[in-house]
Amino acid sequence: MVLPDIRLFQAAIVLSEELNFSQTAERLRIDQSTLSRRIMELESLVGLRLFQRNQKVVEMTEPGRHFVQEARYVLLHAERAVLSATAASRGADEVLNLGKSAYTDPYLVSALLSIQLPLFPGLKIKQWSHYSHELAHQVALGKLDVALVTAVPDTPKLNLLMVAEAPIYIALPKDHPLRSNKELRLEDLSGQDWILPAPHVNPHLHEMIQGVREEKGIPVPEVHHVMTAEEASELILQHKGAAFLTRGGAWRIARDGVTMRPLAEERLRLVTKLATRADDKSRLVSEFVRAAGRKLRSTRPAQQGRLPLAG
Repeated sequence: MVLPDIRLFQAAIVLSEELNFSQTAERLRIDQSTLSRRIMELESLVGLRLFQRNQKVVEMTEPGRHFVQEARYVLLHAERAVLSATAASRGADEVLNLGKSAYTDPYLVSALLSIQLPLFPGLKIKQWSHYSHELAHQVALGKLDVALVTAVPDTPKLNLLMVAEAPIYIALPKDHPLRSNKELRLEDLSGQDWILPAPHVNPHLHEMIQGVREEKGIPVPEVHHVMTAEEASELILQHKGAAFLTRGGAWRIARDGVTMRPLAEERLRLVTKLATRADDKSRLVSEFVRAAGRKLRSTRPAQQGRLPLAG
């Protein structure tokens, strides 16, 4: 059997994600004619039609779906082979790829980075940063070994170990009438502009907040979307609105006219989980997850100080 070149695997995988020759060629940085030749060569080698295509539509065949599912592992192991060799040249025996988002509690990241495994004394942990839902997708595809994800729905593709839970924090102007409240209910924010994480930052969290608001019938004149807490700070002062943030994000802007309060809504708590691929049989990953569970159960965050509740 003649095995396909790795570039042919890449072409099939990206085409299965885009289902568009133009966009696939752009991602691979090749022209469309080269892409077409690679797909035709691949189909000739395996003796099967992997894609149905015409000038407007690209669809995967059933054999194509099975092929791409296994091809991802081929590409993954090829990439891991390069990373492992590079790590070995630098004195590391094993590399574990850890995903986190910019919104992840730094304590959790520090705790995971401090893990040492007796079975893997030369372990090197490589960090990758992205939005939580993208990290979950990359773990499911095998591009990451583990990831800390927040407000991500359960899926059979992932094993999810809960490691932290916290309320959403509402950032408000310091002169806001609600500043005397130690915590806020969603109904308290009725009739005010809301400032939410943009849908592409965390689609599940955005849907959760909007879903509870609609269920409760809370009127909101306008919803603004932001990517960072710093962007929210400007809108809070400009529109006298309420921003929905993580504790860390709210802390960063709790100054210069902005204060923060926890949101007392059980259905809108931020649950952070350690995600691994459901079918991952790696001894390294299983040992790391067990160590992470022990570490996070036996330790507590350092003294975090008082909330800036004063108006």
